[in-house]
Amino acid sequence: MTGAPRSRHQLEQALAKRGVDPQVTERVLDRFTEVGLIDDAEYAHMLVRSQRESRGLARRALALELRRRGVVGPEAEDALATVQPEDEEESARTLLRRKWHAGRDLAPEVRARRATAMLARKGYSGSLVSRLVREMMDGSGSGDSGLPVDPWEPEALE
Repeated sequence: MTGAPRSRHQLEQALAKRGVDPQVTERVLDRFTEVGLIDDAEYAHMLVRSQRESRGLARRALALELRRRGVVGPEAEDALATVQPEDEEESARTLLRRKWHAGRDLAPEVRARRATAMLARKGYSGSLVSRLVREMMDGSGSGDSGLPVDPWEPEALE
């Protein structure tokens, strides 16, 4: 029980891997749940919050991550309900600005393809990604890069 937080499912798998009797595992995990050492609802909220902040994952990718870690049902649904569509769009926009700025030496088509792939891997919907990339290519992406102007770039001197 030391180290990173784990879901009940993850602990169950770890104990099974070590050869612990399934009935003993069940009793131990039930007791841990009773005394609050295991709380899948809290774990789900923590995971959603941390993965959104650190990796910029969208709701769809977060749902897959919860399922992969054995958190399903109401615990997962409640945690995912904290992700608001407008927050998700703003996260996608921020990630896109960073990716777009990082590839400023690339052709616009290459930048668009790479940015689209990155956002898709993070679970953002195709329609949202298409719209945001189109805005960025048209130059209407809420400011060109969302980052301060680099005075050493030739465009900044014009």
